[in-house]
Amino acid sequence: MSLVTGLVSKVSLSLVIAASFTATAQAHFQKLIPSTNVVDQNTGRQITFDVTFTHPMTNGPAMDMAEPLQFGMQYDGVKTDLLGALTPKTVDDHAAFDADVTVKAPGGYAFYIEPAPYFEPAEGKYIIQYTKTIIDAYDSGEDWDQMVGFPVEIEPLTRPYGIWTGNVFSGMVRHNGTAVPFAEIEVEYANDGSITLPNATFATQVIKADANGIFHYAMPKDGWWVFAALIEDGTMAAPNTNKQVPVERGGVLWVKTDPMN
Repeated sequence: MSLVTGLVSKVSLSLVIAASFTATAQAHFQKLIPSTNVVDQNTGRQITFDVTFTHPMTNGPAMDMAEPLQFGMQYDGVKTDLLGALTPKTVDDHAAFDADVTVKAPGGYAFYIEPAPYFEPAEGKYIIQYTKTIIDAYDSGEDWDQMVGFPVEIEPLTRPYGIWTGNVFSGMVRHNGTAVPFAEIEVEYANDGSITLPNATFATQVIKADANGIFHYAMPKDGWWVFAALIEDGTMAAPNTNKQVPVERGGVLWVKTDPMN
C-alpha cells in the first residue's frame, strides 16, 4: 500500500466513523409538551400538546411518527382515551401531531402516550418511548407521583411541576413495576435554538440510578426537560425481514422549570 493510498484509507475510515457517530450520538425523544403544566384562572382550561418525535437539544431534526397506539389522560385513577384529539401536522417535513385537551376539574392529571414502535436502522433496533407528563389543575397538589402502568416508567420522587430552575429532580426507574438498579437515564433540554452547544457531548446528559433505581438531576436552565430511562426488553422482526432485533423501551417523563425572578 502506498503512503497516499494509506492516508486516503485512513481518512475514509475516519469519515465513516464520524458519520456513524453523528447518526447514533443524538438521542431520540418522544415529545409530549403541553402549553402549560399548571392550569389556573390565568391559563384557562384548554391545553395544547406538541407531540413530536425529535432531538430536543439540537432542535431537531424530527422523525416520522405513525399514529400512536395510546394517547390518554389519567385522572383520579381513571383513564380517558384521547386519540381522537390528535391533529396531524408536519415538523421538519415529517409527520407529527398536536392535541387540544380541556381540563375541567381540580386535581392531578397524567397525560401519556405510547407511540408505534420506531425502527432505527442506524442502531438496528426498535425504539418505543412510553411518555408522560403531569399537570396540576387549580392548585390541587394531588396525584403528582401517579403511575400509568407502562412497562418502563419513571416514578416522580420530586413533584414534577412548580419547580424552580436549578432545583434537583429525583425519580425512580421501574420496569414492570420493579425498581431497576443502576438504570441508565438520558436527559435533554427542549432547546428553541437559543442555546449553543460547546460540542456534541453536551446534547444528551447521561446519568445512572443507584442500587434502588433512584436518580437525581439539577436542571440549570428554565424550560422543559426530558428524562428517559432506557431498557432493552424483548425483540421484534425488523421491517421486511424475519430477523429479530432488540427493542429499546424507554420510560420518558417531561418536567418544566421556571426562573425565580
